[in-house]
Formats: sequence, structure tokens, C-alpha cells
Amino acid sequence: MTIEPGSANSHAEDRAAIMQLESEYLFALDWGDAESYAALFAPEGVLAWAGGTATGPEEIYKEMGIYKEAIKKYYGETNEAGHKIVLRHFITNQSIHVHGDRAKGRIFWFEMANNTPDNSPKIGSYGHYEDEMRKVDGVWKFVSRTIFNEMLPGRGAGAENPVRTARLP
Repeated sequence: MTIEPGSANSHAEDRAAIMQLESEYLFALDWGDAESYAALFAPEGVLAWAGGTATGPEEIYKEMGIYKEAIKKYYGETNEAGHKIVLRHFITNQSIHVHGDRAKGRIFWFEMANNTPDNSPKIGSYGHYEDEMRKVDGVWKFVSRTIFNEMLPGRGAGAENPVRTARLP
């Protein structure tokens, strides 16, 4: 079966592939897999997060080390119960707008960690991603990912609904 570009099947497959990209990003982030993490970005990809801005997979790869050190500094290595601190990120409310071989996404995220005395998880932070993506050799990659974090000064969302800007090509 041939799927014509712009068809409903093509659109559904693109959305599914973008949702897979979003999920693989979180697994790479939570396991500290810098190689897989950086590979999710286009050659000109830009990551803007609380630790700074990195351009291109090589710089983004290095950011993973900075992120891991920042998390270790913030949470420590073990909780009061002596268990290793584990972070897990989750995504919800995915607003994905496909425009041919380009797409924009606005996605809520939250992070949970077991940094409690009894080792139970609690929400550590939350925010949203503003993404631009494109197909690179037929595979969806991030062209830019801006991470908004409502728990950090200067990293929160603005007053305007971010989905409005995602609808535009």
C-alpha cells in the first residue's frame, strides 16, 4: 500500500512518529543516555533549557553531562532511606501540528523523583515543551526544543496559550 503525502494515513503516521520521538527523548533523558538523546536532534538542532542553550548534536551531547551533574547536585545521590535517587519524566496533553515535513508541538511534562524519606515518588517539577521538528532522511528530529519549567524563576510559561503559535506553519 502506498501512502500519499498529505493523506490522513500519512498524517496519522507522522503524529505517531513524533509521539515516538517525544517518548524516546524522555527515556534517553531519564537514563542519562547522552548518545541517544543527542541523536534525536537535527544537525542544526537547538536545545534551550534552564542550564543554557546548545546547538547541534555534539553540544547537546555535552549538555547531558551538565544536566546529570545539576540533578545530582539538586537531589543528591540517595534519599534518606538510602535508595538511589531515580527521576522519571512524563508527557501529557500533546498538541502536535504537522505541516508537511515540518511540525510544531506543545507538550506538558512533569517529573517525579523518589527523593522522599520513605522512597515514595513525588512531583519535582513541571512545565511544557515548545518544539519544532522536521524530517531528516525520513525520520522526525527536533530542530528546536525549548523547555519551560514552572518551578524555576525565569523559566515559566508566558500568559498566552502556546498552542496558538503551533498551529501556524
